[in-house]
Amino acid sequence: MPPRGSNKKDDVPDRKIAHEETYKTLYYAIITGHFEPGKALTIRGLAKQLGCSPMPVREAVRRLVALGALEIRSTRRISVAPMTEKRFQEIWAARTMLEPEIAARAMPHADKALVRELQRIDEELDEAINRGDPDKYSLKNWEFHFTLYRAAACPIFLRLIESVWLQFGPFMRMVIGRLGTSLLVDQHEMAVEALKNKDEAALREAIRLDIQDGMSRIGSDFPE
Repeated sequence: MPPRGSNKKDDVPDRKIAHEETYKTLYYAIITGHFEPGKALTIRGLAKQLGCSPMPVREAVRRLVALGALEIRSTRRISVAPMTEKRFQEIWAARTMLEPEIAARAMPHADKALVRELQRIDEELDEAINRGDPDKYSLKNWEFHFTLYRAAACPIFLRLIESVWLQFGPFMRMVIGRLGTSLLVDQHEMAVEALKNKDEAALREAIRLDIQDGMSRIGSDFPE
């Protein structure tokens, strides 16, 4: 029952906010690699960790399963999507097809404010590389790409790309944590320059090279 003096209809927006905040918390945790690939999770355990009831966690898990970030086993145990070499290669191909395209579609919306924001994020990403901070690197790398991609105002493309990132984010963070950030090369400056110059071909190539460099480095973690 609702608390005395409350209106049941008035509680609905609060429940929606709680559900959305829980989803966003889990979404960011997965996409930036705070859970290892294949890690087993439980609704009750996640609810305790987030300090909320199981209901919004259950709804968030349902949405993340639909995006491919989580899997529900036959035992009804939840796990972060594991990574295989075959799956990794498919993710690599999907990124190469989707991300240069959405970046190009963002170019007409790339005003000075967006360029400044991308430069700020990229500076923080460079600091994370220099400090050897894989958590900060994972967060800022995601932030750079999705700040650019959201500017395209292409929700279908964005949802597809989100699904792909949710499936490889945990593996990327795990590999970077093991190998360190010293091997990483920041390719984002090329993208920023292309945006400044309104050079669509250069922007597509910058994003393609960024994907190529990053995925080839973390893909080397698979045994020969």
